This record gives sequence, C-alpha cells and structure tokens, in this order.
Amino acid sequence: MKRRGQSALTERLKYSNRTDRKIKPVEPVQTWLHLPRGNKIILPPSFRHENVRAADSLVEYCVNEFSEKGQVVFDPFAGYGTTLLLAEEMGRLGYGIEFSKQKANYVQGLLEHPEHLIHGDSRNLKDYELPLIDLCLTSPPYTNQSDNENPFVDYRQKGFDYSSYLQEMGNIFSAWDIAREVSRIFHFEGETIICWDEYGYGYNHSYCLVFSKT
Repeated sequence: MKRRGQSALTERLKYSNRTDRKIKPVEPVQTWLHLPRGNKIILPPSFRHENVRAADSLVEYCVNEFSEKGQVVFDPFAGYGTTLLLAEEMGRLGYGIEFSKQKANYVQGLLEHPEHLIHGDSRNLKDYELPLIDLCLTSPPYTNQSDNENPFVDYRQKGFDYSSYLQEMGNIFSAWDIAREVSRIFHFEGETIICWDEYGYGYNHSYCLVFSKT
C-alpha cells in the first residue's frame, strides 16, 4: 500500500523492526495502539450472527494515517463494507470485492458509489477494472490448519487445506504465515498490536500487519 511518508506510526514500526534497532531490547514488540471496539452501523438481524467486522476506530486510523483525501482505498474482502463506507465518509474513493451476493447487495445499498463494490471473487482480481490503488486495507478471511472449508467462497466449499489458503492469498496480492506470503510482493514494515477496550471474538487484541510498495 502507498503511505504518506514518515509518520509517528512509521517511526514506531521502525523501532519494532529488529533490523532497524541499534540497541536490541528484550521486548519483542514496542508498537501498539489502544482503540475502542464497535461500529456505528447496526447490521440487520439476518447478519448479526456473523458480525466480525473490523472496528470503525481501526479503519479510521489506518485510512487517515496511510492515505489522503481523493485517493483510492481498496478492500478485496469487503464483507459488510466497513472500509468502503468509512473511506467515502473520510473523502476517499472506496473500492472493494465481495464474494457473497447477499452481503454485496446490502453494502451497495449503503454506499454513495455502489458501483465501486464488485460482487465477485478476489482470486480473479485481474479480471476486474479497478483504478490504481493507494491503500489496500482489509481483514483476510480466517482459517487455520485444521479447517477444510474454503474461506474465499464464504466457507461454502469443503476440501480446502491451509497450504492452498496461503497460496491463494499470495496470488491475490501478485498471520505471520500471511505476512510471509504477502512479503513476497510487498515490503513488510512491521506489526501493530491493537489493544481493544472491550473483550470480543475470543480475545482482547488484534494484529495489524503493515506493508508498503517500494
């Protein structure tokens, strides 16, 4: 993703990256943020059972930190549209792809530019007409080594393994495992630990992996 030059976050990420340290402290991580969890938009009842949206505060922080007004913010796993909706609200051009037709229809009804959300498959990214992207901000679909459901098709297909998941993720961009794959294309700047004000999704923190295109 394209960044706005040096920032306080960049400086903290440099410090957290072992290769940039003159003196290597014992602490494994020095970079963290404390943010409130939650979203302004309340999902319809039919969607609430799978409400795993990124917090508005995290999306707002990243959009403000890594893009300028008028630039393109892209989410290849748009979900319920948090990134696109907040990008529009903050004066950016939000674009995205969502596999679920039901979710895509819902989000298009909320967007100022519904045509910017494509109902499709991010694994076929090259098939879509997209503008040059200034910031890619997304939460990849979750899976682990014991799962056999394909997260790229909304978990509707069986017989999918973890190595295929990593390969497909790498193809889309042509957690630490994801960092390794995406680092083959982009430069891995470092990670930020997000400490939430409320416990949720089975944990009280998240990891934000930051990449740049040099």
